[in-house]
Amino acid sequence: VQLQAFGGGLVQAGGSLRLSCAASGSIFSINIMGWYRQAPGKQRELVATITSSSRTNYADSVKGRFTVSRDNAKVSVYLRMNSLKPEDTAVYFCLMRDSNNRSYWGQGTQVTVSS
Repeated sequence: VQLQAFGGGLVQAGGSLRLSCAASGSIFSINIMGWYRQAPGKQRELVATITSSSRTNYADSVKGRFTVSRDNAKVSVYLRMNSLKPEDTAVYFCLMRDSNNRSYWGQGTQVTVSS
């Protein structure tokens, strides 16, 4: 199973980006999909997750600005990021976790927000 994330880039503060992540290979019964991020010198942190019943969870720092969504048919998860801030700069990783609690990670996509 491989997760391919894309959509990162350089954007000015206040701008928007949309990240996408698609899985290839055999992965069944995905319970949780989501995004984490890691800034230089910091630990990886949760950004947003969405369950198979579409229940969402967001880090306080992104609430109201970011929206996570999923497409089960395409085995994909998305992150719409609005009103970006310089502190959102990080490598963003997608995650998919199956019903056996096995986690799969994408390779990361860089998001850089300039002030």
